[in-house]
Amino acid sequence: MPWFFTNEELEDDSCLIIGEDSRHIEKSLRMRIGEELTLVSPEQVESLCEITEFTQEGVRVCVKAQKPCENEPKVNVTLYQSLTKGDKMDFIVQKAVELGVHRIVPVLSARCISRPEEKQMKKKIERWQKIASGAASQSCRGKIPQVEDMLAFPKALEDAKDKKAIIFYEGGGEKLSSLVSTDTGGDIGIFIGSEGGFEPLEVEQAKARGVVPATLGKRILRAETAPLAALSSIMLLTGNFD
Repeated sequence: MPWFFTNEELEDDSCLIIGEDSRHIEKSLRMRIGEELTLVSPEQVESLCEITEFTQEGVRVCVKAQKPCENEPKVNVTLYQSLTKGDKMDFIVQKAVELGVHRIVPVLSARCISRPEEKQMKKKIERWQKIASGAASQSCRGKIPQVEDMLAFPKALEDAKDKKAIIFYEGGGEKLSSLVSTDTGGDIGIFIGSEGGFEPLEVEQAKARGVVPATLGKRILRAETAPLAALSSIMLLTGNFD
């Protein structure tokens, strides 16, 4: 069933869907009056709706049933992802949202090859947020994860200070299974490097802030593979794939 998000709490028995979602429903999906779709509110209330009217303003639906959306993981994972080359970040954002990430923070670390200017970065953030929105709808999430403004590595460490923070490092570290389990809840922050990984000094800086180095096994993963492997592993170990 088509899945959409609304910025309003659905207290009434009807709602008008406008903008890009409205055009997608009518032009791309070619839905008709009487067909059903799901709307999720900011309070993560899942509403089963029926299309009642197509207007110049948008698509009118009536609310048939409501229930709390139970599709979100019990852990809130923030992905601190060092900037990658080309369009790899597009892929990372899309798949991370599908896997259940809570927030995505682009990070400028020492070995990042991609170093966009402020104006370029703003456009990239807008595109990644749009990708996140589409991925959240496709995977029936209870919320659209936020893609935050880029942070320099030290600022990212500061952002993660209140989380159970892990930095994945090819130079060695703890087994992930020793750090998270089905009893793990709350906020987790994971740091993933760019194509060149993290510099040893950055890892030492992270350790000084209480961030724990961990590995993803003996093989070296690509920059676009590592965050997805880490997220998948965390979701499995915390019971969020059950």
